Amino acid sequence: MSQWPEWLPLNSALQPLSPYGAPQVPAEAVLNTNENPFPLSDQLAAAIGKRVENVARSLNRYPDRDATTLRAGLASFINGLSGSSVSAENLWAANGSNEIIQSLFLAFGEKGAIGFTPSYSMHPLIARVTQTPWLDGQRRADFSLDIALAKKEIGEKKPSLTFITTPNNPTGSSVSIAEIEDLAQSVPGLLVVDEAYAEFSDETSAVTLIARYPNVVVIRTMSKAFSFAGVRLGYLVADKSVIDALFLVRLPYHLSTLTQAAAEVALEYRDELLGNVATLVANRIWVEGQLKELGLDVIPSKANFLLFSGFDIPAPTLWKLLLDAGVLIRDVGLSGYLRVTIGSEAENILFIQALTKIITENK
Repeated sequence: MSQWPEWLPLNSALQPLSPYGAPQVPAEAVLNTNENPFPLSDQLAAAIGKRVENVARSLNRYPDRDATTLRAGLASFINGLSGSSVSAENLWAANGSNEIIQSLFLAFGEKGAIGFTPSYSMHPLIARVTQTPWLDGQRRADFSLDIALAKKEIGEKKPSLTFITTPNNPTGSSVSIAEIEDLAQSVPGLLVVDEAYAEFSDETSAVTLIARYPNVVVIRTMSKAFSFAGVRLGYLVADKSVIDALFLVRLPYHLSTLTQAAAEVALEYRDELLGNVATLVANRIWVEGQLKELGLDVIPSKANFLLFSGFDIPAPTLWKLLLDAGVLIRDVGLSGYLRVTIGSEAENILFIQALTKIITENK
């Protein structure tokens, strides 16, 4: 029976869906949404406040519709990180990477899309919302991407959009630049490489392929490595023709003056913000070692989270026991697996201590 009243003309494709969202419940250690645990420094917060105060005097006017200053800053950041030579014309910014994904479906999804699950759950959800035909491609049993099989599935369906996520969420596994190039040479339409967690990985970015393969599109975000989840700033790096096409589906003045101002300041403080990445990587290695000492299996990760299994009690039960102990992690819907975000040192210790106690008591 439908949960919606008969008088509500909700699109039939949406009626069986549930809104996306992780549980928002109080916990001493919140390790379920892959946020960066380190707050902005007082200096950076003050700099953002000063910039916002300055632009607030012009809030009676619409924002820069094309976000030219921000896009130039993002291009400079990407070039410094990846040794590329992109310009503002190769960048597009939006309200989080989810708006980027939605815009790609709206502009290019007519012939369908494929992704390889388990992966970012918003890809198929946004596809359905935009009425884009979606195909779930296969992964190996260890969740790694089988490039030969992927090419076979892509060749059979010939979608206009092929999504790969590296490092992959929720597994943390990555796809090498050589494998991405192999796909770029064979896929029809666009190869969309979602690199939301790329700053935590030592793999070469797919941004370096765009000059040779204009069908490669790279999605990035400031939410994770930049500690900027609350600002909602995602961006895309692509050939200029892709950017031009996205402007056709962009909502007018979609990126507020305040968002642009805050992101511009963050880019000026990039060295400070990215300095925490090395700490999170070291903490990830420590947490992984602790999980293995408990006899658990951990999927190798190059992101800021770990997917683990090997516990003797059902995943939903373990999730609830951890929450009762003050630790909120994520049940991603994979039987026998849970995912934990790497937090601060205190949060990581609390997680391991709580997990150790639960496992010991349930042997």
